[in-house]
Amino acid sequence: MLKKLRQGLWNYHNVALIVLMPLLLLPLPLVFRQKEAECAFVLLLMATYWMTEVIPLSMTAMLPAILFPLFGVMKSSAVAKEYFKDFHFLLIGVICLATSIEKWGLHRRIALRLVTLVGVNPAWLILGFMSGCAFISMWVQNISAVTMVMPIVEAVLQQIMKAKAECAGKDNPCLQLDEENNYTGKMSEIVSEKKNPNGPDESFTCVQIQPVSQPDAAQGVQARPPCRSKQDLMMCKAMCIGIAYSSSIGGITTLPGTSPNLIFSEYLNQIYPDCNSINFGNWLMLCLPISVIMLLLTWIWLYWLFIGSDFRFLCRRGGEHTEKEKAARKVIEDEYKSLGPMSSQEIFTGAVFLVMVALWLTRSPGFIPGWASLFPHQKGYITDATVSLLLGFLFFIVPAYGPSRKYESMISWKEFQASMPWKVALLVGGGFALAEGTKESGLSLWVAELLTPLGFLPVLATITIACIIVTTITEVASNAATITIFLPILSPLAEAIHVNPLYVLIPSTLCTSFSFLLPVSNPPNAVVFAYGHVSIMDMVKAGLGVNVIGLLSVLLAVATWGVPLFSLNTYPDWAPVLPEFNSTAP
Repeated sequence: MLKKLRQGLWNYHNVALIVLMPLLLLPLPLVFRQKEAECAFVLLLMATYWMTEVIPLSMTAMLPAILFPLFGVMKSSAVAKEYFKDFHFLLIGVICLATSIEKWGLHRRIALRLVTLVGVNPAWLILGFMSGCAFISMWVQNISAVTMVMPIVEAVLQQIMKAKAECAGKDNPCLQLDEENNYTGKMSEIVSEKKNPNGPDESFTCVQIQPVSQPDAAQGVQARPPCRSKQDLMMCKAMCIGIAYSSSIGGITTLPGTSPNLIFSEYLNQIYPDCNSINFGNWLMLCLPISVIMLLLTWIWLYWLFIGSDFRFLCRRGGEHTEKEKAARKVIEDEYKSLGPMSSQEIFTGAVFLVMVALWLTRSPGFIPGWASLFPHQKGYITDATVSLLLGFLFFIVPAYGPSRKYESMISWKEFQASMPWKVALLVGGGFALAEGTKESGLSLWVAELLTPLGFLPVLATITIACIIVTTITEVASNAATITIFLPILSPLAEAIHVNPLYVLIPSTLCTSFSFLLPVSNPPNAVVFAYGHVSIMDMVKAGLGVNVIGLLSVLLAVATWGVPLFSLNTYPDWAPVLPEFNSTAP
């Protein structure tokens, strides 16, 4: 009886948390009866629900639309305006491009081509796949980049294992990468995600690997890796973990590369409308070196952790290849040849991609007048979202085939809708509404006054503490939810200590993407974990090192080339000056 009671209580523990949290926080608005306390009630309630995910993230984001009008913080019509911003137009255009890239297979050509350039030595092979995944992740969602690259990685790994005598079970004489099935292997597993900040589907990520010659391997929940040699197993671990991490590393490089970057950009436009410091070009100048440093150090760290400390391969690229290296080269070359010449659809998609990047970079680079200056009477009217939406619109107009076939556009609405992360769009809208509520209620000013004593610390120490806190929280909470919670807190902190808000917000935003420790930390980790080559402890050990690498790389960037790039040493005119502040300067 007691066992059934405990089971029943556990089954409904989410409901208990949903009911208890408002009751525990209720003294805030009832006792203090101030707008700041009422807004703090909404903020804490949303933060708890976002971190525990007892309610879907997108529905938690609807709470400001319900509670702010009830508390009298904002009118319902004013809250509604916060749920659709310039960010959403930028996201729509980027998703149109990503949908076309995935539909016509341009991602496969890019990934395979990059891998063939670095060689087939295991170490260089790992770097090649990591570089390919990072590059793709700069332009599409991180989860999409991993699901694009991992089938190719799995085929190469299987071929390497097949080339060696010590393999688990029978050889598969007909190993080929199937575009329809996406994965070739021996297991079938559905990984339930605790969080999904970047993917279009909130409920789960489904990784299916079709059984080929060993149906008994699919009987377990998770199949064992197809190799017994410790060296081969370690290579599998390093390559798979490298793919997961490189997607997050590549995502921070561009503003549309990952959700936290876009959320930060739109938050800046909303809270500091006169700030024009952040654009596609200078963000790329700041973050591209960070990504390159992180990618190389992560590659070396994973090689040392899983394969060994012999780095003599760095000095020898040529020479005789082993049987495994020849097998890897063959499968990569065969896959690349199977793609055939570039189709007209791939050429058009690639051309739009290059035009979009070029227009982003030259719109308003800062050091020279951009093409936006051609419209002097509409200064500030044209943004990156205008470019993104205009070019994304073309994919619904341009015919995919010639006049010999029935008209069909490059992408359909159904295909776009399947790729569009509506959850992220609603989540971001809720964050904007929350940020506006903290400003209207005066909560942001109260937090700023409360955090003023932190001005006695060196600025770099304050930034380091903020980055460590954000990096820790993002391991157990959604990346998008984490940055949405912390932006309204860190922005008043910067104003309170009279420091350029970008000095605090930029590194904190970047560290939000460093969720490397657990399979549930982000969807790319979950997808890679589903292949069965990696254990949780493998990911924890590797992730701790990569977190340190990422944190140090970000601090190095903002303390060196980030200072002249964004004038971080001066308090900007576009940020408010509080009546009393600590005059500590960076």
